[in-house]
Amino acid sequence: MPSLRRTTELEITPVPPFNFRLTVRKPAGWDLFTPEEVFEDETLWTGIRFEGLPLGLKIQSQGTIERPKVLVGVYSTRKLQPPARERLRAALELCLGADQDLREFYAFAVNDGILRHVVESLYGMHDTQAFDLFNSVILSICLQMARLKRSQDMMNSINEKYGEALEFDGRRVVLQPTAEGVSKLKPEAFAKKCNLGYRAKYIVGAAQMIAAGFPTMSEIMGMAPEDAKEKLTELPGIGDYAADIINPHAGFPIDAWSVDVFGTLFFGKPPESRRDEIERVKREGIRRWGRWSWMAFFYIAQDLENLSKQLGVQLRLE
Repeated sequence: MPSLRRTTELEITPVPPFNFRLTVRKPAGWDLFTPEEVFEDETLWTGIRFEGLPLGLKIQSQGTIERPKVLVGVYSTRKLQPPARERLRAALELCLGADQDLREFYAFAVNDGILRHVVESLYGMHDTQAFDLFNSVILSICLQMARLKRSQDMMNSINEKYGEALEFDGRRVVLQPTAEGVSKLKPEAFAKKCNLGYRAKYIVGAAQMIAAGFPTMSEIMGMAPEDAKEKLTELPGIGDYAADIINPHAGFPIDAWSVDVFGTLFFGKPPESRRDEIERVKREGIRRWGRWSWMAFFYIAQDLENLSKQLGVQLRLE
């Protein structure tokens, strides 16, 4: 287990409003970069792999919602050179959604009977992105046609058996496995070891394509939404829903579980047949929210308890 030392510090100035806690520690429990991140005293200890180098990150807010400033302490086995530091800063700004201007979305949302509640409750929450494409692929495949607990159990098992632990600043975090490592696994043994079922062959197949030179997450995010979605669906096991999870600015990801939430919001009750209603609910979300469909999904998924109280309905995403 590598023990890392602090080698540099980066400063990021997000576009306000920027709520640090809501952005790095989502109310629904979504991790920023890797499972088992540590969040204490308004500080997040997490980790990434940057250009092949494992890095520990200590991310802290040094500002306010309206005047935000974020400091990132970087821990590594060797000092990053200035060009690498700037590439890392740019990548972290993208992942933290630092350049997102929420004002236009908020102006749209306050006139919508559903969204006005969530933007008030979650004011300043920016949309974040995974640092590594393969991490998002694992997430999207494990989420398919499975309840959240089942998905979490599969991902926890993958990380426990194939992840890499880091120690820095008195904390321990676990990086998810690399595409290169998983690409060498036998799908049958991988499935049995992590209780993945059919998903194992898709994860291994995607790992092999990514390890062979598939576009990186930053390259995917730089594509037009339609082009990015088309490219992502070339990966094994990545269909319409999974591509929308990986590349959220491209769509409105409805599956057999989220269809209950949005069916209730749109039509007053959950659908009788979940799978049969997915496309209907998806079309209605895109019709209603258009280019803000992903942001609407993102905010609602993080605020189900509050939204249930505000609207007098029972919403559960599980």
